Amino acid sequence: MRFLYLQRLSFGGQVAKRSFGVDPYRSARFNSFKLEGFLKLIYRRLSNVTIEHLDWFDFIKRYDLPTTLFYLDPPYWGVEDCYGKDLFKREDYQKMSTLLAQLKGKFVLSLNDVPEIRTTFSQFKRKEVNTSYTCGSKYPIPAKELIISNCDF
Repeated sequence: MRFLYLQRLSFGGQVAKRSFGVDPYRSARFNSFKLEGFLKLIYRRLSNVTIEHLDWFDFIKRYDLPTTLFYLDPPYWGVEDCYGKDLFKREDYQKMSTLLAQLKGKFVLSLNDVPEIRTTFSQFKRKEVNTSYTCGSKYPIPAKELIISNCDF
């Protein structure tokens, strides 16, 4: 119950930073009366899902098949420690690029559009996307991201 409460009320799922928000003009995002229905939906949706607790490298190695499609959303360049110190290091981008170049399956990767990312993943197809960041900000912040892949867009 505590986990669900924290996840529903935090920004971007980051509960460690106490990034809670309130809006005096809207009802709360957590309604205990809706919890039973919410849990039933989760149960149905995850009934045939395997949940792993693996490092991204080990996960890809274990599940890489010609029929696999991986979606990767690593920490963005410049904010690698945002999800925990040393969980993802700068050198991991190159490690990821090298591993993805040997992949049997397909992948889609999203990252911020910075020169270092363009260089590191230059051997793959890329698509520029305009977006905006809203997490932890009162107003949307315009941004550019790259969708990187080994398959056609």
